[in-house]
Amino acid sequence: MQKRKSFDNKSLNLVAERFRVLSDPLRLQLLHLLGDAEMSVGALVEASGATQANVSKHLQTLLRAGLVQRRKDGLQAFYRIADPSIFTLCELVCGRLSEQFQEDLSAIGTLRHPRRASR
Repeated sequence: MQKRKSFDNKSLNLVAERFRVLSDPLRLQLLHLLGDAEMSVGALVEASGATQANVSKHLQTLLRAGLVQRRKDGLQAFYRIADPSIFTLCELVCGRLSEQFQEDLSAIGTLRHPRRASR
């Protein structure tokens, strides 16, 4: 078995911060929306159903983390994915969740008893 790489506290804090950035459902939704194309803040507001203030706040968090880039065009701001490797991480997590869900369904199925005939 291969020994895992050890991390110092600074490295662990950086990794933990990246996971904190990804821990909000709206931020994940925004990343997903930006996965195919650059979008304006207004388009992200409309597509997400969140308020402009909330979308802007979360985009700033994603920008500071280096996950998205911003481009200004007049009064509008457009965002795009800066680090496409984030989707690899999401695919790994989603794949594992899907496997776990299937395992849980199988386990539940073994616990179910056949319905007894009505009297």
